[in-house]
Amino acid sequence: MKNGTSVAEPNRMQPVHPVFRFAPSPNGYLHLGHAYSALLNDTMARGAGGQLLLRMEDIDRARCREDYSAAIEEDLRWLGVEWAVPVRRQSDHFGYYGAILEGLVSRDLAFPCFCTRGSIQAAVAARPGWPSDPDGAPCYPGTCKALSRAERASQIAAGRRAAYRLDMAAVLAVLRGPLDWLELGESNGHPRLVAAEPALWGDALIARKDVPTSYHLAVVADDAAQAVTDVVRGLDLFAATGLQRLLQALLGFPAPRYRHHRLILDEAGQKLSKSRQAPSLR
Repeated sequence: MKNGTSVAEPNRMQPVHPVFRFAPSPNGYLHLGHAYSALLNDTMARGAGGQLLLRMEDIDRARCREDYSAAIEEDLRWLGVEWAVPVRRQSDHFGYYGAILEGLVSRDLAFPCFCTRGSIQAAVAARPGWPSDPDGAPCYPGTCKALSRAERASQIAAGRRAAYRLDMAAVLAVLRGPLDWLELGESNGHPRLVAAEPALWGDALIARKDVPTSYHLAVVADDAAQAVTDVVRGLDLFAATGLQRLLQALLGFPAPRYRHHRLILDEAGQKLSKSRQAPSLR
């Protein structure tokens, strides 16, 4: 646990008013795409008579910085966005995520993985037609999944750091019935149920080697803990909703309503991205 943070339980009470959230990663300055998403969340929260939360998704301790967090808040105030306090910082809740991870491991629904990106690439290189997940990364080839309990314990005892992955076959076996989510769209158009396809992600990563969580695990845990009712985010995360719905069902967390909005693109038709040096809002 960090700074004595206790393991928090999700707030399972249904909020009286809708709860939205804007959740940037403080690994750079906000760009126009972030501004669009923040303003859309703010507008929808106000229109629904609800509240907007601000969450800093800062599990990447190597890239996230406090000065970026401060700049994000400054830029949002400049835009006229208002949010409820306090701001939730994921780095303050590693104990919470770790307890969830331990529960999945104890149920034999997750396993330690000692592979590197390079070893995974090498393992699939000799397998023509090997599938990729919706993000374009090769699906996990099962290298560490085949290890026995004794072999896994030996690796950990020897000091090897492990990430953790879902055992997708085991998870799907314990779930009952199909999964879906309510998609309302950017303009509150015709609601529709979208079938979730978590199997497309294979044995998905749910905890990194340096922290006891991944984006997917942290985001569903935080949405549950903060009683978020409405998730408004870019279309680039549409496919990820299937995996996140799987985790919600597995952990007994409620499912928010989803609205996936269009992306702002650059001159080359690519989404704005800090990794591609998109001009910052400021």
